[in-house]
Amino acid sequence: MKQGEKAIVLNARDNVATALADLETGSSLEMNVGNKTLRVKLTMSIPFGHKFSLLKIKTGESVVKYGEVIGTATADIYPGDYVHIHNVVSNRGTSNRGVE
Repeated sequence: MKQGEKAIVLNARDNVATALADLETGSSLEMNVGNKTLRVKLTMSIPFGHKFSLLKIKTGESVVKYGEVIGTATADIYPGDYVHIHNVVSNRGTSNRGVE
């Protein structure tokens, strides 16, 4: 991780990034994902430590962080969208609570 980075992607399989600072709506970020660079414009404010989408994730598709499936999209999620309990349900455990 480079000093001053605003978000991080931990695995080339990830379709979400994690904010390393509070990020404002409309911010443009350049993310290195595996051997490619993605440019994402945030559609919503993203709080520190929370996730945003790098790619379109369709309803029913997997949300991947750390190279692992952490949940399933309950609505279409577009690049730059906030990824949280309003649009993802956790695949872990037996509850239907959303992913934090």
